[in-house]
Amino acid sequence: MRDLGIYIHVPFCGKKCSYCDFYSVDYTRQTAEDYVSAVLRNIRYYSDKQRTVSTVYFGGGTPSLLAPEQLGSILGDIGNCFALDTQAEITLEANPCTLNEEKLHELRKTGINRLSIGVQSMIDSELKILGRVHSAERAEGAVLDAAKAGFDNISCDLMIALPNQGTESLRYSIERLTALPVQHISAYILKTEEGTPFDCDDIKLRLPDEDSTAGLYCEMVRSLEERGFMQYEVSNFAVKGFESRHNCRYWKCEDYLGIGPAAHSCYNGKRFAVERDITGFIRDDVQSVTVTDESPCGYEEFAMLRLRLKEGLCFNDVPEHRAEIDEKLPPLIHEGYVRTDGERVWLTSKGFLMSNSVIEYLVF
Repeated sequence: MRDLGIYIHVPFCGKKCSYCDFYSVDYTRQTAEDYVSAVLRNIRYYSDKQRTVSTVYFGGGTPSLLAPEQLGSILGDIGNCFALDTQAEITLEANPCTLNEEKLHELRKTGINRLSIGVQSMIDSELKILGRVHSAERAEGAVLDAAKAGFDNISCDLMIALPNQGTESLRYSIERLTALPVQHISAYILKTEEGTPFDCDDIKLRLPDEDSTAGLYCEMVRSLEERGFMQYEVSNFAVKGFESRHNCRYWKCEDYLGIGPAAHSCYNGKRFAVERDITGFIRDDVQSVTVTDESPCGYEEFAMLRLRLKEGLCFNDVPEHRAEIDEKLPPLIHEGYVRTDGERVWLTSKGFLMSNSVIEYLVF
């Protein structure tokens, strides 16, 4: 039985955030119903009882806009069409404004056992700049309600390097967030994506410069680890044992099947992507995909992804490349970007700040 993760892209948003370039459309009840029907058709198309599904991830968009019954029907079909592990990690991304205690109890009944709540900041003025519709108080209430409903695996998103952000405001958000019953934090540096409302001089001129961003990142790592949230990937921190099993699939080149417009897959020896078109997804009997890599997870990709993880790259996994890696290590070690114990190499916090450049130098 080969292990598999399933990613469901739910492309609905009540209000698109000003910094976001993920594929999403406005939510309507009819479109959501048609979308769910299309998801079920595709699950049945890919049906394979020889694959054990150990992780399911509802991402978006705002997956929590779907009704618990709709999410339950999707999980039911996954269980019918694959061998769904009884201990599977099943994650739902959620906006705080879409959650209440009653709905959270219903979500628990569907089998969802992990929440990823889009908090971003615990300061109302920062949330307003980001275009978020919730307040810090609402975010806090959503986490507390989730814990009351029985969720004991809760992740929250945090965003850093916001316009005019300093270390004190970042530290405040971290202190307030980690005081809540959460076990995982995904922390991202804000980037101005082309074509978004944030792609303008008014925002760019207020963003921290490179040195200030580096300082904020290092402060974030230090503050989170002081509170028991250990870094295990460039942007992810967890209490021991609560690392995201599904996201680790991506960094370890393990199989995952993506369903929904704009979803990506690494499945049965190929990488492919679904068209960013909900109309076509709903219309077609089977989602339309484009193969993006005929033979994924070669040395460069494998090493690049492994180096995103705090555990790093094990030399025994790439013995034929050991000599060329060893030759490139001395200057990186001298500058404090990487460390090695002779069996593996991993990036330091300073290295993670420059991860793209460090990894490119080391691997390519």
